[in-house]
Amino acid sequence: MIYEVNGEQRKNLSSMFASMDSTIILSALQGHMGRVWVDDLENPTAAQVTVGIFVFYAGNPSSKGAEELLYNLPDFTLAIVETDEWKSLIEEVHNGRFEKFQRYQFIKNLEHLDIRYMEELSNAVPKGYELVKIDATIAKNSSLHKLSEDFISQFDSIADFIDRGIGFAVLKNGKVVCGATSFSIYDEGIEIEIATHPEYRRKGLATITAAALIKECLERGLYPSWDGANIESVKLAQKLGYRLKGSYDTYFIDK
Repeated sequence: MIYEVNGEQRKNLSSMFASMDSTIILSALQGHMGRVWVDDLENPTAAQVTVGIFVFYAGNPSSKGAEELLYNLPDFTLAIVETDEWKSLIEEVHNGRFEKFQRYQFIKNLEHLDIRYMEELSNAVPKGYELVKIDATIAKNSSLHKLSEDFISQFDSIADFIDRGIGFAVLKNGKVVCGATSFSIYDEGIEIEIATHPEYRRKGLATITAAALIKECLERGLYPSWDGANIESVKLAQKLGYRLKGSYDTYFIDK
């Protein structure tokens, strides 16, 4: 049996996930969003955090509930674990249904991000385009959701995103062609989600939109966490001032 954890009980799992450097985990353990499960409510030895398609495991992979936790997945999953024992269990349980690849982490240091530089970058909007903060009207625009379902999907509603989230978009003829938002939130900041329409790439729009979002975070005293899905994301992050910490194994699992 596995059990869902809510409220203050989530915070009690912080030590189990302490060595995993992810703000997405914090967003769940701090109670902002996502879901959390354990193998035992009274004395948990293995735990799972799920926020969107991101799923994290920690604790003892040899516990009786560990395998059941590994089956407790959304339809499409990016599973992240830290130890070789957990990796071996994932590869055994999901044999033939996973792809292993690298994602990229960055050092979390506000001193690496210059608010004046972000303002300079965000002001370089090409002629014919418009940079806007995402409000309720933009959040309802179908072009935003077609660009990325993850811009606001972790929030309870559009109103919830407007209340607790942050986002910027570049418009072309009223259509969202690039966006950067808070995929998730935690006490001290956000995790960035960014996407550009394929027809509008290599125009600097991602740089402009991300810089606007980062500037807004810095002004609010929030940390804008960046986690790269590919080398292009790494290069953009480094252009903005982030410094690479390293790569880590990620499992794409097709349930």
